[in-house]
Amino acid sequence: MSRDINSLPIGVFDSGLGGLTALSELKKILPNEDIIYFGDSARIPYGTKSRSVITKFALQDTRFLLSKGVKAILVACGTVSSNCLCEVKELAGLPVVVGVIGAAAEKAAEIAKKGNNRVAVLGTSATVNSRAYEIALEEYGVGEIISRACPMFVPLVENWHADTEDTATNAIVSEYLSPIADSAPSAVILGCTHYPLLSSVIQKYLPTSELVSSGAEAARKLASLLAEKNLLNRNGGKTEFYTSGGAELFAKNALTFLQDGKAITAKHIDIENY
Repeated sequence: MSRDINSLPIGVFDSGLGGLTALSELKKILPNEDIIYFGDSARIPYGTKSRSVITKFALQDTRFLLSKGVKAILVACGTVSSNCLCEVKELAGLPVVVGVIGAAAEKAAEIAKKGNNRVAVLGTSATVNSRAYEIALEEYGVGEIISRACPMFVPLVENWHADTEDTATNAIVSEYLSPIADSAPSAVILGCTHYPLLSSVIQKYLPTSELVSSGAEAARKLASLLAEKNLLNRNGGKTEFYTSGGAELFAKNALTFLQDGKAITAKHIDIENY
């Protein structure tokens, strides 16, 4: 390997645009890192698919990032993190591979213990069915865990229905969250990286709860591990974007997630080749 390992990029992947919420946090924390982002927009959503299909997609995404010579991977997808993170780690063979479950569970437990020791988990059907968050939260001693599958949240975000006044969005969010509202959980894990774009709407229905972004917490965890292993870059800072869907549409829509006002360019790849 000709390049020093510290100067190699960090790889980030998600089923679509949602992982950009994790990327945004990562860029704030580690502005000198080069990053390769892949959004599998052509095959979204992952959360309604079988575990075998999710695993197949995740390993293809991982192979693509490995082909770009990454030094670490952030799995910015709750569905992959809860269903096949071990398989991703085994294939990658890298010193740092981080999913979105552990860090978010730790943060939520910390909040809950200062409150009513109650945590709600919002995620895709596959994430909720895996019980990955419940297992992690139980290990941190959380007394009550309320899990709620919210399969329509990803389509809402990908189709730009994240406005607090959007009628369809409010109807769907109300349907999912009304049964949780009376429990008033101290912490609510946004268990899919798309969900932070719905934060303002979610907060309307759970006004006393503190929202925990799984992607942001995972980004902080990855940064901590890179520092611990002396793998930080001091001279980078560029980000490359790739998608399995339409590159121009991806680049246009990404601006809402990144929220920094800077236009980007994206490249299309055929993920089935990996």
